[in-house]
Amino acid sequence: MPLISANQPYFAPYPGFFYKAHLSDIFVILDTVQFPRGPTWLTKNRFKNDKGGLWIPIPVWKKGLGLQRIDRVKICQAFFFPEKHLISLKTAYARAPFFMDHVPFLSEILSKGFERLLDLNMEIIRYLMRTLHIDTKVVLLSELAIEARGDRLLVEICQKLDGDGFLAQNAARKYLGEEAFHAAGIHVRFFKTPTLTYPQLWGNFIPNLSAFDLVFNCGPKARDVLLSK
Repeated sequence: MPLISANQPYFAPYPGFFYKAHLSDIFVILDTVQFPRGPTWLTKNRFKNDKGGLWIPIPVWKKGLGLQRIDRVKICQAFFFPEKHLISLKTAYARAPFFMDHVPFLSEILSKGFERLLDLNMEIIRYLMRTLHIDTKVVLLSELAIEARGDRLLVEICQKLDGDGFLAQNAARKYLGEEAFHAAGIHVRFFKTPTLTYPQLWGNFIPNLSAFDLVFNCGPKARDVLLSK
């Protein structure tokens, strides 16, 4: 029976996101849960330039909309300047050995004019999964017709997908209600996200940048670096 994991659809996620996907049989994208009110990895991530961390943000509509589901959040096109993001990435990574291999995708994805944040993020996630040769099955929560919330949501996801195990990071142990899983006959497996090191431009190594930093610098060896731990 499959081992299930779940995650919100982060923007250009860090390598640990894909490590969790690799360990799973089915990776569920939580696209119908509530969009966070505060800062979130759904709308930004870090890259690296000569000054250190380079933030790439995606502006979205929030004011006056109250609580939104992630799959209903729309990109604010009036304040989204993808051409500037592309210039920033080209300036930062021009000397990265494999950056040019990904410029066609970056140019295409940033010029598509996505209306929903989810669509932009999912296209990037699927591209990085292909690049890292991770063939785990990806399922959107919106495809499962589950209305539960909290721990019950995760339990019902496992039940819907006939999973007998749920995978979560060690950090989730503090707030994940294991009793609900055990009562449903589902074992919970925890894992530690590996701390990766690899050749990186611009001085001292910065961990947990977008996985693009890994593939720009390591190319075909990016998967080996990701799974080396």
